[in-house]
Amino acid sequence: MATFLYKLGRLSFRRRRYVALLWVLLLGGIGYASSAAPAPPADSFSMPGTDSQKAFDLLDERFPAASAEGATARVVIRAPVGEKITDPAAKAEVNQLVAALGKGSQVAGVADPYKANAVSKDGTTAYASVTYKVISTELTDKTHGALADATDKTRAEGFTVETGGDAVQAEQEMGGSAELIGIAVSAVVLVITFGSLIAAGLPLLTAIIGVGIGVSGIAALGSVLNLSGTTSTLAMMIGLAVGIDYALFIVSRYRAEIAEGREPEEAAGRATGTAGSAVVFAGLTVIVALAGLSVVNIPMLTKMGLAAAATVAIAVLIALTMIPALLGFAGKRALRRKDRKNLKKSGADSKHSKDTKATKATKDNRALTKQAAPHSAGEAEIIKPNLGTRWARLVLRRPVTVLLIGVLGLGAVAVPATSLELGLPDEGTSAPDTTQRKAYDLLSESFGAGFNGPLMVTVDTGGAKDAAAAAKTVGTSLAKVDGVAAVTPASVNPAGDTAIITVVPTTGPSDHKTEELVRTIRSKASGLEVDTKSDVLVTGQTAMTIDFSQTLDDALLPYLGLVVGLAFLLLMLVFRSVLVPLKAALGFLLSVAAALGAVVAVFQWGWLADVVGVDQPGPIMSMMPIFMIGVVFGLAMDYEVFLVTRMREAYVHGASPAEAVVTGFKHGGRVVGAAAVIMISVFSGFIMENDDMIKMMGFGLAIAVFFDAFVVRMAIVPAVLALLGKSAWWLPRWLDKLLPNMDVEGEKLHKTLTPPSSPAAEDEDRDNDEERRELEPVRG
Repeated sequence: MATFLYKLGRLSFRRRRYVALLWVLLLGGIGYASSAAPAPPADSFSMPGTDSQKAFDLLDERFPAASAEGATARVVIRAPVGEKITDPAAKAEVNQLVAALGKGSQVAGVADPYKANAVSKDGTTAYASVTYKVISTELTDKTHGALADATDKTRAEGFTVETGGDAVQAEQEMGGSAELIGIAVSAVVLVITFGSLIAAGLPLLTAIIGVGIGVSGIAALGSVLNLSGTTSTLAMMIGLAVGIDYALFIVSRYRAEIAEGREPEEAAGRATGTAGSAVVFAGLTVIVALAGLSVVNIPMLTKMGLAAAATVAIAVLIALTMIPALLGFAGKRALRRKDRKNLKKSGADSKHSKDTKATKATKDNRALTKQAAPHSAGEAEIIKPNLGTRWARLVLRRPVTVLLIGVLGLGAVAVPATSLELGLPDEGTSAPDTTQRKAYDLLSESFGAGFNGPLMVTVDTGGAKDAAAAAKTVGTSLAKVDGVAAVTPASVNPAGDTAIITVVPTTGPSDHKTEELVRTIRSKASGLEVDTKSDVLVTGQTAMTIDFSQTLDDALLPYLGLVVGLAFLLLMLVFRSVLVPLKAALGFLLSVAAALGAVVAVFQWGWLADVVGVDQPGPIMSMMPIFMIGVVFGLAMDYEVFLVTRMREAYVHGASPAEAVVTGFKHGGRVVGAAAVIMISVFSGFIMENDDMIKMMGFGLAIAVFFDAFVVRMAIVPAVLALLGKSAWWLPRWLDKLLPNMDVEGEKLHKTLTPPSSPAAEDEDRDNDEERRELEPVRG
């Protein structure tokens, strides 16, 4: 693979104008196609096979006018202090509000609070339920405006009016400042890392082009493949992340090759052949993790995962072709100005000397850094060990101490994860100043917490006309169940074969007791079905949330096993080792566990809630573990491949295990650190958002990347490799013969470019042998 990518890199470098033009035309063409394509379909949330989904499908069929999946709004009205909502004047005002709410082409109906028994026992509060013909994302601005105007008019008369439900337009949408902060910090980190505006701009430019092609492609194919507008959310996040990472790694390797005295075209070829091989396998691990979301069996997540995986594939292709092409335009200007001057001086000095061996001063330098340069004469010119080298030497001196501190520290942070409770954020976790939260609190105070999460029980008689009698029997039985506050009379469809019963729990929608109540009702359903000769199903937003959490919980272990297992095989191909992939997988699990522990401590337990801005602790979002595993696994394997591939390359070319670790950190530590800081800054920007769900995702992903990059990859990995020594690279002979040699470390490429019979190679081999003999006492 390295040889093929080397040729691809040189070809892209030579044909840079055509390659760059091709990608620009592709971006423009797909962008035009997306603008001309029909509007993408609205989000359609479904969970095939669950009771709640079966009930929703039944309601769509038997109650088409009710718009079971349509948006809803619950308008809560409280009379002025000292008055009752049942007073004639107040009643007249509420009736005017109900009439105003019922206007509009998208409104399916409004429940009169006085007829629907939606008045509190103390007579101060009532609520009107508004149902719409379309889902929330299809509501027009005119419809949103009509809802706001109606409530504002009643509020102006002295009433307290607040609105909840998915029909209410969000006051703050995702994006904006968070994305700007992430991009700004990324630019600063890249400039500091490279010391060159040109080198810093390349990763940002190619990442934006890759994301642009991916997101535009999703929009262009939206109506054909039924991809909603939110399908591109994960693709944009991950595409930007890996796009920067992959370009960063190849540009960094190119600069290192230039610093060793190679011509730009040769440097681009070598960088693509070696670093590009790592990019290919890093991309494959991310694609596996994202495509693996299909095992969850939730169509929305499947589409998001596959769309993001396709965007990652585009990022890999751009890194392998467009980066070498742009480097062709940049040439040696990708280096710092100081490095370019030093390169010219060293080039002039080399003309006066034909001695190809390293000088004594250079050998002393190598002994000082405890690092031989096993495969390249250019690496002989090490003058001062960088931070990565010094850190690696520190870990090599105290591997047991570093390993214990890292493992025990992450283990302690992971402890809260043992009490993880999954759920979906409801309006009770919204910011206190939002109308949704105020409506939630008003309903809880006046009617009880359960009114914010009623359950819908469907009774289907299978074509018989006695649904009303069957529903009455079911309602009478359910009213006696512990945890049920009220059961409303049944609503029967015109055919008389299906009925709906609303069951109000005594506890809130996110309360664990409500989940137990749903299970209790479903367990009683089998007996009720026999008595009434009908099918009894439980649905509603609360039941859907419970089923959604259960579906994700059931899929967690299979998903984890799939992505870790497939990635283990990929890493075995990359590193030709059994223990290195095993160590990578275990390290990832440790970092994810620690990140989940931190999320539970902050968002569920309330630790540092004021610092992070958590309004009300509660259950962890159901999607959090799955998303964290998918996203962090991909980025973690990126860091693992980038860092350890350079170690493997040094080891294959003759370095000792300890020297290989130092070499990996010397060349890869800074790049991995910069990539991690960029990702942390991007994710951390979302912590400032008002939405607790967005805040939780930003915090969880940022802390997970921090743990994995700086604790696992930077500390635990070198400590384990130091303790394993040569055993880290052990592979059974039978397995070695069975696995194809992908040549990720470029061993075949090195032999092709520097034939063993050449005088230069013989001189280099003699130099390396002599240096290893000098370093032998230090290694021992």
